Amino acid sequence: MDFRVGEDERELAEGIRAMVAGRLPLEHLRAREGDARAISDEDWSALGETGVFALTLPEPAGTGLSMAQAVVVFEELGRALVPGPLVGTFLAARAGLVEGASDGRRQVGVHCAGSEPVLVEHLASVEALLVFAGPQGRAAQLLAPAPRAGAIRIEAPLDPLTPMWLVDAPPRGEPVPADDGSLWRDGALLSAALQVGHAAEALDLAVAYAKERQQFGTPIGSFQAIKHMCADMLVRAEVARAAVHAAACLADAPDVVESEAAAAGCTPTQLVDRSVGGAKLLADEAALGNARSAIQVHGGMGFTWEVPLHLHLKRARVRSTTFGTPAAHAEALAVYAGATT
Repeated sequence: MDFRVGEDERELAEGIRAMVAGRLPLEHLRAREGDARAISDEDWSALGETGVFALTLPEPAGTGLSMAQAVVVFEELGRALVPGPLVGTFLAARAGLVEGASDGRRQVGVHCAGSEPVLVEHLASVEALLVFAGPQGRAAQLLAPAPRAGAIRIEAPLDPLTPMWLVDAPPRGEPVPADDGSLWRDGALLSAALQVGHAAEALDLAVAYAKERQQFGTPIGSFQAIKHMCADMLVRAEVARAAVHAAACLADAPDVVESEAAAAGCTPTQLVDRSVGGAKLLADEAALGNARSAIQVHGGMGFTWEVPLHLHLKRARVRSTTFGTPAAHAEALAVYAGATT
């Protein structure tokens, strides 16, 4: 199975990058920092018109792409810091849960249930909330409309483009029919792809700054310490990207999963869980590690509000809490490794 990024995927990434640069440049997105709605309806519609939420739907309703291609698109959205409930809306469109999700007319949030009260992202914008409960999210529920009664907005959320609300004891939703865990799997994969985008952009910003910033009459990129930091960032980003693409290719090839599971002595579900969990763990660590390193490369500049690196660090931190934390995935992988030794 070949999970390398090919020419079609590169062209897809370039197309999404060009669309975002033209319609949703960073300075335009940052104008809404601190707002209850992080992205306008018009900008969300632009994503819908591009087909972001209907990537894997069959034609003519969607573009008929694979998850391996969808993660390429979501990596670019992460790189560009596009805000909003991207993953929840994609999942709701894929499963046909909310009318208008696929074309950008409706936004759907996502929440991975835990102890109450809970924090819910983008509550002012979403029409419905997709809630995952149980091990590996195999008990998906849909809350429609989204539970706004009594919700308290967090005045200073960690990420200024991810508004948060505190919801005390949200009601139970309707079980998602025929959910076999693939919604959770795809949500974790797309979240991991967004994290790879943060890691890649942090690397690019660090390298660009290291080429321009001079000390003692020479670019700081020529210093061995800076070279090592950038090399470590490259390794983290590439390893995470490879893991995400490998997991997405498995999601697209159930026949391969069957044969691989038989060879590994596990069930197909366990094989996919291991692949997706490993990808999410590596992507979370790459996004957080690269953002911190890029801030260090920028020195005093890196800590300022004007430099967007703090946004990548904050967004990566928020995303690392959804679809399984790094600690939860590491623990699950350790249990799996112990069971197979």
